[in-house]
Amino acid sequence: MRSMDIDMIMKILPHRYPFLLVDKVISIEEKKIVALKNTSINEPYFQGHFPNYPIVPGVLQIEGIAQSAGILLMRDSSEDVIPLFLGIERARFKKEVRPGDQMIYEVTLSQSKGNVFRLSGIVKVDEKICTQAEILVGFKKG
Repeated sequence: MRSMDIDMIMKILPHRYPFLLVDKVISIEEKKIVALKNTSINEPYFQGHFPNYPIVPGVLQIEGIAQSAGILLMRDSSEDVIPLFLGIERARFKKEVRPGDQMIYEVTLSQSKGNVFRLSGIVKVDEKICTQAEILVGFKKG
């Protein structure tokens, strides 16, 4: 179980600002990762989602789950690959995420077949589940 700072994350993921949605890895094991994203009113998407009542878009929460999955799956890889969404299933949005919240991503590898991976993920704020989904991830040679 080890943590990762933003410099280590940026060595693994191809994403960059404003689309890098993982600030830190709290812990990582063989099949599970716990990571976080601090939300600030300065996030560019709050300008339009929504100006009078800003909330983190659900699709970006799912993207944060996927980026966490990418870190989990690519952390020891020496190959030049890009992680790609292959599917999203059973996505549920239970509680809104607002500016100032700290999103905790918990992502677990459920199964793998060849180069396709099924993972389940949740987003929590203050120990309450805000979002949950199952995702399929694959890789493209870079």
